[in-house]
Amino acid sequence: MEKEQEQKDWQEIKKKNRFSHAFRGLYVFWKTTRNLKIHLFIAILVIISGFYFTVSVYEWMILIFTIILVLVSEAFNTSIEIDMNLTSPKYHPHARDTKDVAAGAVLLASLGAVIVGLIVFIPKIFVL
Repeated sequence: MEKEQEQKDWQEIKKKNRFSHAFRGLYVFWKTTRNLKIHLFIAILVIISGFYFTVSVYEWMILIFTIILVLVSEAFNTSIEIDMNLTSPKYHPHARDTKDVAAGAVLLASLGAVIVGLIVFIPKIFVL
């Protein structure tokens, strides 16, 4: 009985720390990812452009989704790079491949975001 209570208490402690761990992860992401500042700058430009061109609700949803997709893919890329640097500190072709595939995922998300941005904003620019 005592062991069950101890396990329940431990689970409660783990639940309380979930948000602090997530925010610590965002802090590590901010500190270790060079490209994050570029992504955020572009995201701010897209948001400002969205207000300037008064995009529709659906266009906002798509723009926000693509911004989040790029940021999440960059976060996964960063976590994979941190893990590869830890588990394979010396050069290994598989570690390189893993890092390259993760970087490729960020590139795909970024290219998709550019395409979405062009689809949303080019018609609005030509109206001017």
